[in-house]
Amino acid sequence: METRLLQADITTVRVDAIVNAANSSLLGGGGVDGAIHRRGGPAILDACRDLRASRYGRGLPTGQAVATTAGNLPARWVVHTVGPVWSADEDRSGLLRDCYSHSLRVADELGATSIAFPLISSGVYRWPIEDAVRQALTVLGAARPTHVAEAQLVLFDAGTLAVAERVRDGG
Repeated sequence: METRLLQADITTVRVDAIVNAANSSLLGGGGVDGAIHRRGGPAILDACRDLRASRYGRGLPTGQAVATTAGNLPARWVVHTVGPVWSADEDRSGLLRDCYSHSLRVADELGATSIAFPLISSGVYRWPIEDAVRQALTVLGAARPTHVAEAQLVLFDAGTLAVAERVRDGG
């Protein structure tokens, strides 16, 4: 699987599946989650409400992933995953890596050939950018899905892209 770094607004990227850094309620929020719900329209929220009513009454657990329609987004599906909140006292990096691996598994099961990830947990969940990139690239570099041929790590600004390129290049 090819992995690319890209500076863009994830809601505009044309791929089969866009990953949403969701909160556990699945009902929208701020940051990437809010942007995906706003741009994708009510179909995503309706699908998330259905998931809450059927399988995830208590919300989506951290590290897990589930798919819905992409509504008005330029994708077929949104894969929702809940990242961990960074902690200086507890190593939660396994949960962060689970977000990427479980999202890839869900996309692969859907038959997606391309997927776009935000930098999960690096916003309001305060995961340090350099380590968040390292965790993402570790999973994406080792993944061997059967359908997904391309993964994009979509970074919102030039500074984050520069950090990601430095981490990718071993610096």
